[in-house]
Amino acid sequence: MKRTTLKRAGIIAIGALVAFSTPATAQTTTAHTHAHQAEEVALIDESQVQARALSDWAADWQSIYPYLQDGTLDAVMAHKAESGEKTVEEYQAYYQTGYKTDVERILIDASTVTFFRDGTPIQGEYEDDGYEILTYESGNQGVRYLFRKSGGDAEAPTSIQFSDHNIVPTKADHYHLYWGNDRDALLTEVTNWPTYFPAQMSGEDIAHEMMAH
Repeated sequence: MKRTTLKRAGIIAIGALVAFSTPATAQTTTAHTHAHQAEEVALIDESQVQARALSDWAADWQSIYPYLQDGTLDAVMAHKAESGEKTVEEYQAYYQTGYKTDVERILIDASTVTFFRDGTPIQGEYEDDGYEILTYESGNQGVRYLFRKSGGDAEAPTSIQFSDHNIVPTKADHYHLYWGNDRDALLTEVTNWPTYFPAQMSGEDIAHEMMAH
């Protein structure tokens, strides 16, 4: 299993997903909060990290970006501002960049990942590509699980990378997804992290779940 520790030059920049060839990115640490901050440096014990199968993310998923745009997550932003280091407006701006995506739905079934943009599906077949342990400028570390395309539509991204703050096999309850055609470039992007929750959850359910953490 390949284990690579990468230093990041910085974690604050402006980025947005505009096409499947553009990386969709996420920042992660083991002491993650949805503000993507940690009070103490969070380090990974490499001996504890285990390989994971795509089945850990098998489900029908929805982007939460629309809920940020329509105000459903306003209470979450206010909740963060109560104890965080940003104002409500600053959190809104931070998550506008972080959650931004035009892929509203992702369906994962066996080795097949289907991306939906405006209801139009693009499908790829994916196989395991290991994991990477990343070290960020803050000193925090995180694990991304990688899969490479083995077949499917030409438009489907070559590489997809999951971050759900787990380092052993377990069913994900939400995740941040990076995707694009340059595996290594994806590993350097940390500002735009499209986030997905189960499709059956309402916006209010998601807001409640986020505030409970």
